Amino acid sequence: MDKKISIFSLSITKNDSIGSSGSQVSYLTSRVSRITSHLEQHPRDFSSQRGLWKLLGKRKRILRYLFTKDLNLYNRVVKKLGIRGLKDI
Repeated sequence: MDKKISIFSLSITKNDSIGSSGSQVSYLTSRVSRITSHLEQHPRDFSSQRGLWKLLGKRKRILRYLFTKDLNLYNRVVKKLGIRGLKDI
C-alpha cells in the first residue's frame, strides 16, 4: 500500500492514473534511486546493476514516447522529477 501512496504523491497531473506514461516514469525513477543507493553500498552486486540498466532503458523508451506524443507533459515530467532529458533527440 505504501508503494501506491508514494506513486500517487509523485503524480504529474491531477488526473494521472497509475498506467499513464508520466506516472510510469515517476515510478521507474523511484526504483532507480533505490537501486542506485543499494549499489553504492554493494558495488559488486552485478545482478542489481543489470536490473538497473534494464530499468533505465525502459524509462528512456517511455520518455522517448512522451517526447514524440506530448512535449508539454515530457517537459513537466523531466522538470518535476529532476532527471536529465533525452540527449539524442
